Amino acid sequence: MKIALCQLNSIIGKLDYNKDKILKGYRKGVEAGADLVICPELSLVGYPPRDLLEKDEFRNAVMNKTKEIAALTGDTALLFGAITEDNDLIGTNIHNSAILCFNGKVQFVQNKSLIPNYDVFDEMRYFEAAKDVDVFEFKGEKLGISICEDIWNDEDYWYRRRYSEDPVKKLIDKGATILLNISASPYSYGKREERREMLSVLCKKDSIPLAYVCCVGAQTDLIFDGASMCFNPEGELIKLGKTYEEDFIIYDTNNDGQITNRTEGTFEEEVLNSLIFGLREYCTKLNFKDVAIGLSGGMDSALVAYIAVQALGSEHVYVMLMPSKYSSEGSVKDAMKLIENLGISYKNVSIQPAVDKIKELLAPAFNNEFAEITEENLQARVRGVYLMAFSNNYNYLLLATGNKSELAVGYCTLYGDMNGGLAVIADVYKSDVYRLANYINREKEIIPSEIINKKPSAELKPNQTDQDTLPPYNLLDKILRMYLEDNKEFNEITSEIGNEEIVKKVLRMVDRSEFKRNQAPPALRVSRKAFGYGRRFPIVQGWRN
Repeated sequence: MKIALCQLNSIIGKLDYNKDKILKGYRKGVEAGADLVICPELSLVGYPPRDLLEKDEFRNAVMNKTKEIAALTGDTALLFGAITEDNDLIGTNIHNSAILCFNGKVQFVQNKSLIPNYDVFDEMRYFEAAKDVDVFEFKGEKLGISICEDIWNDEDYWYRRRYSEDPVKKLIDKGATILLNISASPYSYGKREERREMLSVLCKKDSIPLAYVCCVGAQTDLIFDGASMCFNPEGELIKLGKTYEEDFIIYDTNNDGQITNRTEGTFEEEVLNSLIFGLREYCTKLNFKDVAIGLSGGMDSALVAYIAVQALGSEHVYVMLMPSKYSSEGSVKDAMKLIENLGISYKNVSIQPAVDKIKELLAPAFNNEFAEITEENLQARVRGVYLMAFSNNYNYLLLATGNKSELAVGYCTLYGDMNGGLAVIADVYKSDVYRLANYINREKEIIPSEIINKKPSAELKPNQTDQDTLPPYNLLDKILRMYLEDNKEFNEITSEIGNEEIVKKVLRMVDRSEFKRNQAPPALRVSRKAFGYGRRFPIVQGWRN
């Protein structure tokens, strides 16, 4: 069978736009002589649609667009993702569905069986599980159709499975001769290689070919990397889609041979590509042409500026230097060197007159007694005012520059350096920020070595460094990874770290900073456990005193 895979970048809720993409891919498949054209999960709707699904008008519009698409099909079949509804008296009545149509009408619908409800997935809020799965006979083949999560539960691959049933095994037991999986699988580093291995094991075990099509694009914090894959019955990778861009792939189950392409690059190239793509997508889909960044002369803002230039071009990146009396001469000098290297526009405005005036106006209310932390945060918040005013005045998207380590322990200021419409590196630990910087400089110096080599500092008081308050970042990040991503607790972490007081301090800082993270801008997700929708902890709690 000749199958065309359309790796599409849908926009959530933009139904006519998505419909046109599906039909364009279908026509391309027809021209290529494909028997079947397949598009990703919820490609008509965009993923994840969330509470748009609760609107009757929206759901009705999706149903109408589905009929319009089906009416334009001929002998070549089209499989795409949309929603359907039934009339049960229990549940939401909404299904995440794979729609198979040809000859002008919908011929078969397979609903999603496994409804994920963990990490960034919240599908149980909206969707009912399929009552059953079945194969569909088409052009001499028995198509076994599944949707994303349905294929992530093979008992021979997973040591511990999330679900008791395996819809793909049911399809094979019912005589499927080829597996089709339409997917919207969010990116995190390492997942693409895991996906390849899992699908390879499944195909080899059951001696069955597979066409897996995944969407591409970024939807706010979630990044979808594409990399659609096709396998032969021996579990060999036959086709691999492009990453971070749309693609069109022809897979002939009878003629294609094995390829040896690697599915995933190094940590540095993958994470950088993801962040650049995620920022570009966010700006494109929200119609932002330009971004603004507060440039401190430190490592984090330097990395964000580099990513912004790669995503949008240097002519669309504007930075503000906002020194105070505590800013070192070196920080301003280093920032200027970066500006020259990147070819970006800048403003240099001292915040000191504003800070002094606000302190003067606040003095009577405070009896002239300013706590050290109050004065430090006041500087950060004045910078936040400058940046937001700059953003408002010129309609630039303000990018927050904080990293994951700082956000984890609350080493950041609400309504100050946390301001912004998107947090670009808030899912990147500080130690990994340096890894990325050294990778960027692998051929020539782009981020000045002075920025990379200096001791990190917020420069909010004399001779301040981050390590006045925090453990060294390599140690801090080790603790944070165990706590945030491995879900280890105090005793487990202490047994490995060996310093009770440091562990206790870090965990307390993480827990007490939950209120800050609940007010942070969305963060581009590149790890398996990012702050935001994928990590939901109570602000008020008593688990650890």
